[in-house]
Amino acid sequence: MKIGFDNNAYLKMQSEHIIERINQFDNKLYLEFGGKLFDDYHASRVLPGFEPDSKMRMLLNLKEQAELVIVINAADIEKNKVRGDLGIRYDEDVLRLIDAFQARQLYVGSVVVTQYSGQYSADMFKEKLKKFGVCVYTHYIIEGYPSNIPFILSEEGFGKNDYIKTSRPLVIITAPGPGSGKMATCLSQLYHEHKRGIHAGYAKFETFPIWNLPLRHPVNIAYEAATANLNDVNMIDPFHLEAYGKTAVNYNRDVEIFPVLNAIFEKIYEKSPYQSPTDMGVNMAGNCIIDDMVCCEASKQEILRRYYTARMDALKGKESIECSHKIELLMKQAKITTEDRKVVTYACERARKTSVPAAAIELPNGKIITGKTSNLLGASAALLLNALKELAGIDHDIHVISPSAIEPIQHLKIDFLGSKNPRLHTDEVLIALSISAVSHSDAKAALEQLPNLKGCEVHTSVMLAEIDLKVFHRLGIHLTCEAKYETQKLYHE
Repeated sequence: MKIGFDNNAYLKMQSEHIIERINQFDNKLYLEFGGKLFDDYHASRVLPGFEPDSKMRMLLNLKEQAELVIVINAADIEKNKVRGDLGIRYDEDVLRLIDAFQARQLYVGSVVVTQYSGQYSADMFKEKLKKFGVCVYTHYIIEGYPSNIPFILSEEGFGKNDYIKTSRPLVIITAPGPGSGKMATCLSQLYHEHKRGIHAGYAKFETFPIWNLPLRHPVNIAYEAATANLNDVNMIDPFHLEAYGKTAVNYNRDVEIFPVLNAIFEKIYEKSPYQSPTDMGVNMAGNCIIDDMVCCEASKQEILRRYYTARMDALKGKESIECSHKIELLMKQAKITTEDRKVVTYACERARKTSVPAAAIELPNGKIITGKTSNLLGASAALLLNALKELAGIDHDIHVISPSAIEPIQHLKIDFLGSKNPRLHTDEVLIALSISAVSHSDAKAALEQLPNLKGCEVHTSVMLAEIDLKVFHRLGIHLTCEAKYETQKLYHE
């Protein structure tokens, strides 16, 4: 994989910049952390060289100064909201986040349940956290938020919220997902700290859009594609342009809310510390791009991946078709079409010629390998085997897994486990390959090539089963699928 981003420079520069921002206030900074703190695969895809855990590693440089506060919206607990990328509920993700942070020796100070109005499930969740020894605070729905500033900055507004007790100069406010109340939590704390005579600060850490890249740079367009379902729109920050005469990129929600934030800052501080929403940010990612062309090409592929994901979500009823229509417009801005994703053409052509589902993968050397559905293997399982044999220099006519070894697995699936599909999924074929590797050198050589699939592009002519999607994700393969079911059934497992 070509590198376009200097990850080491980013870790150093980002840590130093956050420390500078802490020092601007009374050694107390509330940092609203947008996006994912770890497993940031979007950033790693559009900025090749950015490690998915970069933000976490950056925080580890500051771990003696930092504590984390996780916020969750009570309404999200009540309706069992699920993280689309992980398939787990927001309340479950809070527990996962606590475990993940503590495993890395990061201090988790508390959890805040926001937008609370007596929800029973929120009460149960708070009790569960308390049994685990987690400090829990409650923030309430404030009538007229965020525009009724006199009421918000009163004892009936922010004053009604619990004051979050913190002990370190850098307080990271994070959440399972958007709409959790991170910004309101930060502002509530500024109000309470001011009452206590502490001049605490607020800043925002959003990796995207990257403020010092052009508005229509592919990296920023890829961010719009990633948030198409949220109706986020990148735009020039008008406040920054007016204050400094310089162009900076932000997104609509931050620009729209800034006059309100500025008014709140002026009420609390008497004078706002910021002239624009861009001023509030601390992101240094744009300064660490070392090969713009590489990042541009990677971002264009990400836009196309988001397009195919949106089409699948529309077919499954998860999102409106308007989401994919919006990404089509973004593709035009980036001057790309689906033909710019080479594996799409190869997979669809193989499917057309064979009249069965097919898949294609682009290997690190640029060569494209295909696979198709057979009596023994699904298209994605066949593709994996073909790719591994190609990488290992094994003739494609050689069986690295004996058909006689596959048949007992099919017998188990159909006759004992009640499956209607006898073909092996990707996880099953990899297990079979692992077993064969014990006694067959070709199978062992093929298995050893698995790490070389990371970063490869794959497309399939039909949508895959959930287990296949997970295997490709775990292998670090960038997958897209046609928005088409393999069968015409109404119910699909």
